[in-house]
Amino acid sequence: MKEILTVLASSSLFSGLTETEIQEIQQTLHGEQRAFERDERLLRAGDPAKAFGILLSGGALVRQEDFWGNQNILSSLHSGDCFAESFACLPGAILNVDVTASQPCEALFLQTERLLSGELSASIGGQRFLQHFLVNLAGKNLRLNEKITHMGQRSTRAKILSYLSACARRQGAAEFDVPFSRQQLADYLSVDRSGLSAELCRLRDEGLMEFQRGHFRLKKPLEEGWESS
Repeated sequence: MKEILTVLASSSLFSGLTETEIQEIQQTLHGEQRAFERDERLLRAGDPAKAFGILLSGGALVRQEDFWGNQNILSSLHSGDCFAESFACLPGAILNVDVTASQPCEALFLQTERLLSGELSASIGGQRFLQHFLVNLAGKNLRLNEKITHMGQRSTRAKILSYLSACARRQGAAEFDVPFSRQQLADYLSVDRSGLSAELCRLRDEGLMEFQRGHFRLKKPLEEGWESS
């Protein structure tokens, strides 16, 4: 339990809350801890959104899949990250995404019905949790808009530059790690993996960047005011 509380305390939803307040919120929302193997679904598209979750360990991917099995990765989840909370705000909502373990993981599920019951607002800790919840939703919407910007680019090259530009802007430096493998990044940007790899190599050969697996270093600023690290 102590390890779970440590992870939750580091999560944006529980930031600044005491262990007692965190435990009370878990109880109010009927928290349930579950473990998953790699490639096992934490949540499945088409199911009712009865709970949202917080990843306690391991990693997972939020993705959509069409009728023919083509995947679109929306985000990568790590310890402390929240998922499916957007659906918690709409009673009776049906999930349109899968959350799948990218490695063995554990997650805490919190009941959406209890979130909307109003019980949390009766305590200071619950009120702070709800504030964090709204801030978290706003952040997710901004990242979704960012992804739409990447997807709106007309070429694989433009999509890559848009994505890496956003990563560098978010980190405030020209050197950073991305949370995706090559295939996952291709799925995230909706491009062919071989085309992605070929374009990355061309950008490297042109002197615009260096990379090793998921670690990138942009060698020339993409916007004024950035400095290579």
